[in-house]
Amino acid sequence: MSRLSALHAPTAPPGTTNRYSPLPLLAVCLGYFMVILDVTVVTVALPAIGTGLRAGVTGLQWVVDGYTLVFAGLLLFCGGLGDRLGGKTVFLGGLGVFTLASAGCALAPA
Repeated sequence: MSRLSALHAPTAPPGTTNRYSPLPLLAVCLGYFMVILDVTVVTVALPAIGTGLRAGVTGLQWVVDGYTLVFAGLLLFCGGLGDRLGGKTVFLGGLGVFTLASAGCALAPA
């Protein structure tokens, strides 16, 4: 009887502890912060976009709708990609693309 219970006793993998790492939470918070930052930038830039494109309210609504549609499509695509390649790989790739795109926007002429 003691041999049977010893076979089914839960064991931890070597080198692990019962402490949880805060890194996944920090990664999720960073990702969510970047989404909110990106949406805020689009909202703040709407008057300049409207002036540059000579667009009225209807044109600006199309800008916001286009942004939302592309964002939703990429979110679905990257979710499937994350299932195939792994969440960490896709998250880090998205972080890199976001960083490069943000730098490109910052360096664009006014």
